[in-house]
Amino acid sequence: MKKALLSIMFLFFIQMANAQCAMCKAVVESGKPSEAEGLNSGILYLMIFPYILIGVLFFIIIKYKITKNKNKEI
Repeated sequence: MKKALLSIMFLFFIQMANAQCAMCKAVVESGKPSEAEGLNSGILYLMIFPYILIGVLFFIIIKYKITKNKNKEI
């Protein structure tokens, strides 16, 4: 039952994502080229933060493991 519900929700969210992309595409195509560049810059700006957060998380995990191994050796 849970698998069926999750599958339906997954398909629903895919449709929403496609609609959003079509809306953005329509706005960019109907506007000025500077608006398209601004939209692309905004997308890149929003994409940076998840990568930074994941990088910081990996750094903290690796640093924790290194200090844990050093404490075991002593």
